[in-house]
Amino acid sequence: MHQLITLPTVGDARGMLLFAQAHAQVPFDIRRLFALYALPEGARRGSHAHRAQHQFMMMLAGRCRVIVDNGETRVPVLLENPSTALYAPPMLWLELDDFSSDAVCVVLTSGDYDEADYIRDRAEFEALVGSPVARSGD
Repeated sequence: MHQLITLPTVGDARGMLLFAQAHAQVPFDIRRLFALYALPEGARRGSHAHRAQHQFMMMLAGRCRVIVDNGETRVPVLLENPSTALYAPPMLWLELDDFSSDAVCVVLTSGDYDEADYIRDRAEFEALVGSPVARSGD
């Protein structure tokens, strides 16, 4: 399942600094970074899973809610502190919503963008993970 990771921080009169390194806080080699920002009110992102890619997301500003779903259990995670990151291994359905107006979400991934890695159809995801919903249709 997912994991919340507390990132190391250092602070003094000049402000705060946080960091994350591959194979220390980030449990994979980092291949890509993308950011979500200037999100309109009511925005929803995600609503897909990855076949092989790992993701590591953190809020640099503001907050959002992430629903982490393994096909059997849906867990809401509130990201609202830059020093708390969400690690999501492959085959988790993620839904992001409830963004604050100042939200800046940065995501590190283990692979380059590859549309073939995305599972955008909920029924396909449930069949692949063998969810109770998919099993009840057999």
